[in-house]
This record gives sequence, C-alpha cells and structure tokens, in this order.
Amino acid sequence: MAMDMTYFDAMEAKIPHGKIRTRFAPSPTGYMHVGNLRTALYTWLIARNGGGTFILRIEDTDQGRLVEGATDVIYRTMAECGLNHDEGPDVGGPVAPYIQSERRDTYGKYARLLVEKGFAYYCFCEKTESEEDAGDFNRAADPCRSLTPEEAQARVDAGEPYVIRQRIPESGTTTFHDAIFGDITVENATLDDQVLLKRDGLPTYNFANVIDDHLMGITHVVRGSEYLSSAPKYDLLYQSFGWEVPTYVHCSPVMRDQHNKMSKRHGDPSYEDLKAQGYLTEAILNYVALLGWSPRGDQAEREVFSLNELAEVFDIGGISKSPAIFDIEKLTHFNALYLRAMTPEAFHAVAEPCIRQAVKNPALDTRAIAALLQARCEKLTEIPEKVAFFEALPAYERDLFTNKKSKTNDEVSRRMLESVIPAMEELTDWTQEAIHDCLIDLAAKLEVKNATLMWPVRIAAAGQAVTPGGAVEICQILGREECLWRLGIGLEMLKA
Repeated sequence: MAMDMTYFDAMEAKIPHGKIRTRFAPSPTGYMHVGNLRTALYTWLIARNGGGTFILRIEDTDQGRLVEGATDVIYRTMAECGLNHDEGPDVGGPVAPYIQSERRDTYGKYARLLVEKGFAYYCFCEKTESEEDAGDFNRAADPCRSLTPEEAQARVDAGEPYVIRQRIPESGTTTFHDAIFGDITVENATLDDQVLLKRDGLPTYNFANVIDDHLMGITHVVRGSEYLSSAPKYDLLYQSFGWEVPTYVHCSPVMRDQHNKMSKRHGDPSYEDLKAQGYLTEAILNYVALLGWSPRGDQAEREVFSLNELAEVFDIGGISKSPAIFDIEKLTHFNALYLRAMTPEAFHAVAEPCIRQAVKNPALDTRAIAALLQARCEKLTEIPEKVAFFEALPAYERDLFTNKKSKTNDEVSRRMLESVIPAMEELTDWTQEAIHDCLIDLAAKLEVKNATLMWPVRIAAAGQAVTPGGAVEICQILGREECLWRLGIGLEMLKA
C-alpha cells in the first residue's frame, strides 16, 4: 500500500525559501578543534555576506561518542566568537527541532519512503558497524537487495531486525558539483549501499544530514574535503527524493605540517586550548579565516580583519583547494597585533587576571603595570612571568649590574646608587614625572649618560635584566618605601 504523502507535503510546506540558509552542525563529542571552528566561521560568513540565515543544529545521532557538557562548549564557543545563530535549539525557528535525536521519527519515515520508491531496501544481514566502516560490504553478494517488496515487508512485520540501505545504481556514473573542486564524476560501481537507518532506528550521519539539510532549506553546505567521497551518495539521495541539491563547499584540511592533519589525539590545540594559551578570540578568528581562504581584489594584500569586516569581504571563490598549515608563530604574530591595537582600557581588562596571578599586593596599580605590558606582550600567558618581580624581589647575582652598552660595572653601579638613593628620598611627589626629572637631573650632575644611571636603578628595583618598562616606571609602580628598600638591597650587594 502506497504511503500517505500528507506528512511529507506538510514538511515541504514548512521549508523557508528565498535567501541563503547555512548551518553549522557539530556533534557534541568534545572541544571545538580548529577545523570545526573554521567550518563554523565560513558557514556564518557565507550567511552574513549574503544577508542570509545562519542555523545551529546539534548532530547527536552517534550516541556512543557523546561527551557530557560538550553541547555547552559549542554554545559558549559560538557566543565568545560572535558567531550568533538565527535559528537553533536554544532560540527555536520555523523548522524546529534543531537536535537530531529529537527528529528521530522523521528519518524513519523518509527512509521508508525511499524503500517504497525503490531507492533503498531493508537489509536483514548480520553485519557489524566495523565491517561497514572498513568498506568490506559487497553489494552484489547481498541477498537482501534482490528481495521483493512483499518478501522484505513480511520479514519486517515478523519483527526481524533490519537496517535500511541505499540502493546505489549498479552501473553508470554520478557527477556532483563542488564550489571549490568543480565537477567530480565517480563510477557507481565504486559506491557501496550505505546504511541509512540503523537497527536502533537512528539514522546514519550521512542520511540525517541530507534529510535535515533539505527540510531546513539549507542552500550551502560547508564541510571538510574528507566528505568528498560521500558526496556522490548524497547527490543520489537528493535525486531519489526529487530535491534540489544545495551548493557544496568542501574545504581542504587544516594540517599541522606537510603530512599530518591537525588532531586532538596528537596534542594539537582546540579553540579552548588556544584561549588558555593566551590568545585572543579576535586574533584566533582572524587567523583561522585565513587558513584556506584569502581575500581578493583590492583587499588581496590585507591580513587583519574584524569579524564584521570578514563578513563584508568573504566570498567562496577565495577558498583554496590546497590544505592549510596551522602555524602557531603566525597566530602569535596576529595576537600581538591585536593586543597592541586594543585601547588601554580594553587591554587592562584582559590583562588584569593574568597580572593578578603573579601580583597579589592590592597596593600595586594593575593599570600602570598593564600600560608597560601592552607593547611588549605577544600572549596573555606571558604576563605573570614578566611581572612577578613587582610582587617580590627575585634573587639575583651582582653581575647583572655590569652592562657594556650602558657602561656600567660594580663600581660604577655602586656610585650611581649611592647618589640615587638620597636624591629619591627627598622627593615629595612619587610620580613618574618627578622620578624621571630627579634621575635625569642627577645624571647630568654626575656627568654620566642617562643609561649609566638608569641601568643599576632598574636592576636593583627589578632584580632582572629584562623588564617591561624602564627604571622610572618600575620605581613609580613599586612605591616609595618598596623602591628605596630594593635600591638599598642592591647597594649593600655592591658594597659586599
């Protein structure tokens, strides 16, 4: 008996039309790796550039791989990155639900519709998922493929376990078009009769994608080039239903080097890892956008883009066929550019938690410390080590007082500190300007270069050769009492 088409007609009637609709459809199986973030970003950019709709869909059909809390990671990452979705599980929309496990009944109906059309069949063979994944299935040898509809239905009605498989044509070719790779033709004989509906009633990843993308009106599908081999079967499914095929955008992989793809298993960083390593979200997004895409026309030489600027200039034609290599040094370069471009207030906001990891004394001004760091910092995680000397004078050796460029040695440094300490003790205002004028005037009085005086002051105040900021800034931030105490410690060392 033919299936009642009322349900299917109603589903078709709900599909939005008339503008670009893209979707990011992650599986909640862990953190957002760089390749996933790039897919989300490109998908969002295509929608925003074309004035379209961006959809978040959660693909949880593979129940065995789900990780608790991973869906929250997806929401948090998307929100932090500014990749706002117009439709999704949390905001709803015209084609809800947006979680695949909540659409379970839908897939079964469409799988059975394909059986009725002759483009799929019930398979009762005992076959493990590992065998399926290994590609060992021999279509010609499957006795279920040749069962009559009546024979197959009788076994279904008897309660025999089954899967539903796609019936691939035994001969001929299938050609599909990809926006990046062009037309690709494959021999149908090389395609297996993939499972569409598993024994537990849940769809396979490939089948659920096709059904959901059609029913949600998706016009552009962005995914990794590893799915190119699945595309012919996707196309055959669309043809079997009589549906319009969306624009495929297959992106080449993000590599860790010339030979290896990035992989969490091999310790390659996720978005969360990069954040923890001190990279700004804006810098990560900017860099990830350029992993396999480049602007064209008058923007061709440009590298730095805000998210809104990317949305204005992004076009699919700029996506490369070649794999992109993730270069952490290049990301660090981008991060430094973004840190330097921030307003002092914005930089202080992101730097303060890192400063306070090392500087616990509430009397020390984190804004003044941040001002020293902004031009001298590539990653936020560098900050605690750079500023720890403000909290406590580190142990150091007297040979730090010797510096050829500043023309100092132990004797010169001792004489400088012997003059500096009483001069600074007389200061009534402990400001940068007052300290600066005091030290510059003293250098002139002693007839030495400024550096000859400043070097021993900075070494005594900081206890290390490399510091953010110079002697004047460091002394002012430390405060009168701490600064003079440290200078005294340095003088005593030089006298010993």
